[in-house]
Amino acid sequence: MEFREEAERATAAFGMPLAAPQAEQLAAYYELLTDWNRKMNLTAITEPREVAVKHVADSLSAFDAAIFTEGVRVIDVGTGAGFPGLVLKIYFPSMDLVLLDALQKRVKFLEAVVAALGLSGVSCLHGRAEETARQKKWRERFDLAIARAVARLDVLAEYTLPFVRVGGAALALKGARYAEEMAEAEQTAKILGGGKPTAKPIKLPGLDDGRAVVRIDKERPTPAAYPRKAGTPEKKPLGQPGK
Repeated sequence: MEFREEAERATAAFGMPLAAPQAEQLAAYYELLTDWNRKMNLTAITEPREVAVKHVADSLSAFDAAIFTEGVRVIDVGTGAGFPGLVLKIYFPSMDLVLLDALQKRVKFLEAVVAALGLSGVSCLHGRAEETARQKKWRERFDLAIARAVARLDVLAEYTLPFVRVGGAALALKGARYAEEMAEAEQTAKILGGGKPTAKPIKLPGLDDGRAVVRIDKERPTPAAYPRKAGTPEKKPLGQPGK
């Protein structure tokens, strides 16, 4: 019961209180997370209060009722242990979610969580963003692409924007240096068909570490040359001079 109480307390303090079924599902998720984490590296954060604030409330910071509408198609790029995608799905079940990760072991964990929680409308996909976004099945098919703790924004834009349809958006959950990253990413976003990055500052319960959700709206189709081959966006970010 300890984690459930912490999750209910943290989300209420964040202004996004949980219904009982949501709290139950998050508690089951936490049990699976901590159990699997003993066998493989999913998260360094395992203490109930910290998970409730730094994983659950932080994941919910991406939620915006104006864009999370019924049937919204979302891809969580580099989802890891399922943050923020699974938390958002539990909070807003009517979304259609794809969880993408490059490590097969993590995908197996995600599949186990989805099955245990009885979640529908969730696909767990093994692959690298640079390769998956070139596939017709996934390219520019989503209303939203979200990512958390994956890469700096100028790199992350190349991982996410190719998945987003024109009129959709990429959302990045970012830390204290988000303003600096936004400035770096402006040119990259433009090249990839995105608009100028904007930020929604976030304050999590009990923390004051300068977080924000950064949004890049998709204004034009991404040119066929992007994303570049696996590893290139990180080594040679588009927005850097001389790259």
